[in-house]
Amino acid sequence: MSGALLVAGTTSDAGKSVLTAGLCRWLVRQGVKVAPFKAQNMSLNSMVTLDGAEIGRAQVTQAQAARIEPTAHMNPVLLKPGSDRRSQVVVLGRPVADVDALEYREHKDRLRDVALASLERLRAEYDVVICEGAGSPAEINLRAGDIANMGLARAAGLPVLVVGDIDRGGVFAALYGTVGLLEPADQALIAGFVINKFRGAQELLAPGLQQLQRLTGRPTYGVLPWLDGLQLDVEDSLGLDVPLPAAPAPHGAETLRVAVVRLPRISNFTDIDALTCEPGVSVRYATTPGELADADLVVLPGSRATVSDLGWLRARGLADQIVRRAAAGRPVLGICGGYQMLAAEIVDEVESAAGRVEGLGLLPVRVEFAADKTLRRPSGAAYGHDVRAYEIHHGIATVDEGAEPFLDGCRAGAVWGTTWHGALENDGFRRAFLREVADLAGRDFTPAPDVSFGALREARLDALGDMVERHLDTAALWRLIERGAPPGLPVVPPAGADLVP
Repeated sequence: MSGALLVAGTTSDAGKSVLTAGLCRWLVRQGVKVAPFKAQNMSLNSMVTLDGAEIGRAQVTQAQAARIEPTAHMNPVLLKPGSDRRSQVVVLGRPVADVDALEYREHKDRLRDVALASLERLRAEYDVVICEGAGSPAEINLRAGDIANMGLARAAGLPVLVVGDIDRGGVFAALYGTVGLLEPADQALIAGFVINKFRGAQELLAPGLQQLQRLTGRPTYGVLPWLDGLQLDVEDSLGLDVPLPAAPAPHGAETLRVAVVRLPRISNFTDIDALTCEPGVSVRYATTPGELADADLVVLPGSRATVSDLGWLRARGLADQIVRRAAAGRPVLGICGGYQMLAAEIVDEVESAAGRVEGLGLLPVRVEFAADKTLRRPSGAAYGHDVRAYEIHHGIATVDEGAEPFLDGCRAGAVWGTTWHGALENDGFRRAFLREVADLAGRDFTPAPDVSFGALREARLDALGDMVERHLDTAALWRLIERGAPPGLPVVPPAGADLVP
């Protein structure tokens, strides 16, 4: 059996995904055959593998860091929230149920078996498996049915690193409290800590690290600095609270302004990442009509709740603003759920059970939701450039005959719609599309000729690998991966004190 490690966190967005990717890139550069794994992921940011399985986008990025093709076994259970109470359950890349939190409990035993079988398969195929937890292991109300954190660690004998985000404040209390709330058998697998997003003089941090070790008996394996410009695929909307990076200086005379509507159930928001890399393209999220007013391009992104989010657009006045833009010949791009909202009619007895709903009527399209989900990796061409993408949707769009085609969808005037996610990551297509947007918007904007989105992603993954090598105790991490958690780790109160005889 191969070596393995679980990266847990004090909170969501503490840095688990980033550290897992960094460890994968560090290990593969050492000649180690390594794979990522996340037993259960709750995310609306997903992608499709080559064999048509849907998994979390973070695990796809981690597989890229490991220089391997992602598979469903790297994220065997994916939960996709459709409302505050219900989520679609995707198992080994295929949707199997739509449940609320209480109904989900009925599936836990089977899902635990699926997750453990996937982990065992990866450990048989790879030298090392770096596992990522979900949320926090100290969510003690969920411990009994846990399959992603200490439940997984206990079942598979995994040593655990706990990552804390110092930029949020209270990192020492969060790290100590995470261990202290766990029962002794769980605490025995918590090997130590990593502090993430540190800015400042590390000498000022040293006394706290020393006291944390005295209090818990566990070392801090390193302090990762704040690293600007990573922009790697985040799992949930918490990542959208971080301001988007400022646009690099334009290659031409003027800047192109892009407003992305931040839908309540926005999905696959990484579709816009390639735009943020373009010199002279300024990207922001928008939730009010005024934020769309001066945009050269408005993007309606994907949604896990198309009909509900369309209602939100109307209630906020955004729908009227988008319709006015289209009438004035100002560019609008709809992707997947956003494309469906631009249609003349939506018939949905599957996702919302709303039946027939009037769309925005900006494209000659009728959408009908099917019970089966479309999951595929299409390819085609537009503006004379090859385009590779991926599709994840229940809505089937039927385009009127004679409509101008655009990828799998269509175009009417300055409005484009497609079900293809990831199309903007294709460099030639992206540049050609932005040229047309600029022409329609009356902007003296010229795309830079040499931006490679793939090369930028590789550079960011290398930066993560560099960060692990420079700032973590890699020799100690090797021992942890190979030997597991050190024996005899002390039990930390209060939970440990209450449970120890």
